[in-house]
Amino acid sequence: DAGILGPACAAGLLVLATHVPLGKQVLARGIIFIDLAIAQIAGLGVILAQALGVDEHGFSAQFAAAAAALFGAGLLAWTDKRWPERQEPLIGTLFVLAATGGLLLLANNPQGGEHLKDLLVGQILWVNYAQLIPVALLSAVILGLMRWRRGRFNGLWFYGLFALAITASVQLVGVYLVFASLIVPALGTVSLGRRLGAAYAIGVAGYVSGLVLSALLDLPSGAMIVWTLVG
Repeated sequence: DAGILGPACAAGLLVLATHVPLGKQVLARGIIFIDLAIAQIAGLGVILAQALGVDEHGFSAQFAAAAAALFGAGLLAWTDKRWPERQEPLIGTLFVLAATGGLLLLANNPQGGEHLKDLLVGQILWVNYAQLIPVALLSAVILGLMRWRRGRFNGLWFYGLFALAITASVQLVGVYLVFASLIVPALGTVSLGRRLGAAYAIGVAGYVSGLVLSALLDLPSGAMIVWTLVG
């Protein structure tokens, strides 16, 4: 059904548009788990907003996710400047804090398990084209800034743009697929240097084949796309 798979495929292409070049930078910097940490912090912002009675699909929830992600990005930019040799374990510590913070906030929520599943695996099949308009605009701004800076970002610039890109995608495809979209295409083309075309090809092939297989086999789309990306 193109009405279902079409928006899902478009969402995947938008995620790949920013995540493939950012993934190359993440791999080059050796801070592999920064995307998991920032995505989890953005998710924590959404969970906190829900706990305060905010509609999870409204603008306020998006604002909460962006504010949380930018706070996490600012914190990581500061630790990178102060303790660069300890950045990777600090990123891991921030990730586990955000993950367990979400569990604590959902502890008394009867639908907490479902909310947590949506955050991790995503609901890409429920995406509609209207949801993609602000994501497309933000992606265009991020790509324009990356082109203007010729892909060279340091400090708060890098972490801030990274946080905004993650915030836009985590509610579309979930934490796991955000990580896979950043790391797998970059990892699969590491021996090819800076050839973004090959990385984009891996990403597109992974998303399209994953969506098709999930429809044919009636399996969760986000999890299936992770497997086809790696394959």
